[in-house]
Amino acid sequence: MAPYGARSTGVHDSVAAVFPPERLREALEDEAPEVVVVGDDSDAITACDAVVTFAHREAFVGLEWVHSIQAGYDRFPLERFEANGTRLTNSTGIHGASVGETVVGYMTMLARRLHQYVRQGTEKRWNRPAWNEPFTLGGESLCVVGLGTLGRGIAERANALGMDVTGVRRSGEPVEGVDRVYGSEALHEAIADTRFVAVATPLTDETEGLIGSEEFAVMREDALLINVARGPIVDEEALIDALRTAEIEGAALDVFETEPLPQDSPLWEMDEVIVTPHAAAYTREYYRDIAAIVEENVARIADGKELRNRVV
Repeated sequence: MAPYGARSTGVHDSVAAVFPPERLREALEDEAPEVVVVGDDSDAITACDAVVTFAHREAFVGLEWVHSIQAGYDRFPLERFEANGTRLTNSTGIHGASVGETVVGYMTMLARRLHQYVRQGTEKRWNRPAWNEPFTLGGESLCVVGLGTLGRGIAERANALGMDVTGVRRSGEPVEGVDRVYGSEALHEAIADTRFVAVATPLTDETEGLIGSEEFAVMREDALLINVARGPIVDEEALIDALRTAEIEGAALDVFETEPLPQDSPLWEMDEVIVTPHAAAYTREYYRDIAAIVEENVARIADGKELRNRVV
């Protein structure tokens, strides 16, 4: 692999949480013939110049380049990477379609009561909902908190369904397909009168605990919260309280403060809560999308250009 001399690029076996490591290794062979699958053996890791990974390992510090197969990078020690000359890139830009479709699925399930039918189907119960429970998405309101790749993917699909789409982004600048964009300082105004609130912002020091008791207090009583970002962005205890007291109506959650979601979490038992296992971005093409980013960055390194999606 020319940019890294005679050594190899590693596919860390933690990517097995999303796809088989061998699939990614095979997809990268044409561009980087010295791609190997590595485990947690520090000697095997440090024999590589670059690693593509899902999880962080201490041995990654000091490598030339680490690529995260997720958009989120909060698990990596950014300051230590920078101090040791390790470049970090992430996979932002590839999850708009998968996460956007998942959110549309959540909203459809909640609106059309599909989650209720699935649950009662496991008990062979034939019960129809109250006449005023089901609704259609056209004309309903959605506020997307965070308008990066994920948020825009959600907004684009909701807009196509005829929903009234607003959003929140730090700059407050307009986004195509979003009827109105609020600055982050106007979060309460943005979420106060919308049926669905979808959280799609990265986890940072500023966004940790962004949605908590104060936010639930200003939301509508029939509001439905969706979180496909990171668990700590939503105060889970405050969410459970808001659901128990009917301060909001329900939620669809793909991410949690502790993952896997503990067996004793009340969220499992709540009728108006959909729980999915941090899988909103999953697709059978995932490894190909990752390979495309890695291959592009290999070429960029060879040409002396800046890396795509560089974080550190």
